[in-house]
Amino acid sequence: MLPTRVIGFLLLLLAGVGLTGCGEGDDPEPLPPLPAATDLTVQLVTANLNLPVFMTVVPGDNSRLFVVEQGGTVRIFTGSALLATPFLNITGLVRTAGGEEGLLGMAFDPSYVANGRVYAFYTNTNGDLVIARFLRLNFDQADSTPTILLTIPHPTNSNHNGGMLAFGTDGCLYASVGDGGGSGDLSNNAQTITTRLGKLLRLDPATGAACTNGGINPFVLTGGAQEIWSRGLRNPWRFSFDRVTNDLYIADVGQGAREEINVSPAPNAGRGLNYGWRFMEGFLCFDPATNCNQGGLTLPVLDYPHLSGACSVTGGYVYRGSAAPALRGTYFYADFCNGFVRSFRYQNSQATSQFEWPLLSRSGITSFGEDAQGELYLMTQGGSLFKIVPN
Repeated sequence: MLPTRVIGFLLLLLAGVGLTGCGEGDDPEPLPPLPAATDLTVQLVTANLNLPVFMTVVPGDNSRLFVVEQGGTVRIFTGSALLATPFLNITGLVRTAGGEEGLLGMAFDPSYVANGRVYAFYTNTNGDLVIARFLRLNFDQADSTPTILLTIPHPTNSNHNGGMLAFGTDGCLYASVGDGGGSGDLSNNAQTITTRLGKLLRLDPATGAACTNGGINPFVLTGGAQEIWSRGLRNPWRFSFDRVTNDLYIADVGQGAREEINVSPAPNAGRGLNYGWRFMEGFLCFDPATNCNQGGLTLPVLDYPHLSGACSVTGGYVYRGSAAPALRGTYFYADFCNGFVRSFRYQNSQATSQFEWPLLSRSGITSFGEDAQGELYLMTQGGSLFKIVPN
């Protein structure tokens, strides 16, 4: 006979999903109670990767996973094997130094099946940040010759590069950029609207200029860098759009005390917002250390302290898969040093149902991934890719 806890979880998995009235930022799907903390585990996909930092898929493709390796390659896992030949190999274009440089992110064009366009974010051999477009050669390989859309000069520090790319429903290409590195953002890049450092950018994928779909970027008419969508970020290590609500989630790595997650509801999620760095670190004042002016700032929905070895947040996704329907609408994130995986639900502008998943815990979680069906994955610096599954 199945244990009572397992029966309860199965009932949750079989719960029907309907639509309810909702306010701005609320989930249109009903949110049943969370299952037990031990009802999620991981399934090893492959352990033969080299410094994986991201995973994505071709829109609508259920057969292949594309994994970004920090050294400059993108590998394909077909469902049964890791292909020997990389999909993309730009090792000659990439510098890796200090643990945070390299090939950091990629995104397929929403019309990739038709136009063969794929985008990558990497640090070039000078240490500058590059967003470039590549073209598909065949089903399993892309041309390694870049069409450079944007180059962002980076200070001598090798850290705080950001590196995430993702398309919004507006067809614009969004990119997260760190504050330039070092400690304390001494140049105040995150608050300076004439530099792209410490920002979320919104780009036209055809040209790399400011995107104009659905309206202009907030600083186009005010003398700032035209590509800026949001500011006040330190090192946004992974952002994502909820594929149902289109809300924007940004995990921003803290200085020495707090890690934070910001949520900005659709429509126009994040437009013109100031997430606070370097005035604020999470909910704490940073510069100045007391009595900082919080006027005009958008504070995180959640932060957590550097306790029990926690040091660096890794942002994930809102779960929208079918394997565990009870978890739909739940956002997952991790800490690189502590190894925990936690989740919350964004309701009424707050982080509710905060939860920790002990069987998902892994050392050195570098990123999460989301497949075409909305199932989630996580990967570790040691070279493994795992799928999150019901236990």
